[in-house]
Amino acid sequence: MNLHFNQSLAKNYKSPSQIIRVLSENWVATNSYCPSCNTQPLSAFANGKPVADFYCANCSEQYELKSKKSKLSNIINDGAYKTMIERINSEDNPNFFFLTYSRELTVNNFLIIPKHFFRPDIIVKRKPLPATAKRAGWVGCNIDLRQIPESGRVFLVKNQQVISRDDVTQQFQKTLFLRRQSVAARGWTLDIWQCIDRLDTHFSLKQVYTFADELKLKHPENNYIPDKIRQQLQVLGDKGVIEFVSRGHYRKLY
Repeated sequence: MNLHFNQSLAKNYKSPSQIIRVLSENWVATNSYCPSCNTQPLSAFANGKPVADFYCANCSEQYELKSKKSKLSNIINDGAYKTMIERINSEDNPNFFFLTYSRELTVNNFLIIPKHFFRPDIIVKRKPLPATAKRAGWVGCNIDLRQIPESGRVFLVKNQQVISRDDVTQQFQKTLFLRRQSVAARGWTLDIWQCIDRLDTHFSLKQVYTFADELKLKHPENNYIPDKIRQQLQVLGDKGVIEFVSRGHYRKLY
């Protein structure tokens, strides 16, 4: 995998945003592959696709690319709020590629967040553009990556180090069980998963219970939070995310 952008493609462009769009999309088309089935290359959608940029001709996974100079922040500026929410709630919502690049136009980090880690509550509505703006009233959005568990961040390139394709595909496929859950059940699984992320590799049921008040704020309609915690620990254990060590004690497997 060549981590350098093909800068010769930018000679006919003047806008910095257009230059990065052309260079980053070409880099993905030339160097990337489908993390789901390992097929290379990915195919590009025609210009004008509301959200997705690429798709896999083999397994039909779709991918949207977000590029940023320097570091990957927790808040990603995105497009129209309504369009994003509609795609998040649809069956063919895209996976997201996030690419960060250096001043020298080389790739620092390239990762995918699979679509099953996205929920409407991580899409944050921005204020409408003022009446003086060209697109007055238009409402954009941000993507809040802080609500994505660590296992939902699958690196293809990390700190300019290329990750094994087999490792990438294995990590991607390990979380596909989330797609088979209902929206409500997936929300609970991801919430508990996030709690576990904040604990050490070895943790106890008692420690997870300390998040009960926080979970109650997210799920005010549920009066059986401890029961839900135990249920979701069982789900994560069955799927190989954590393992049972002894009564009330667990270990992360990621």
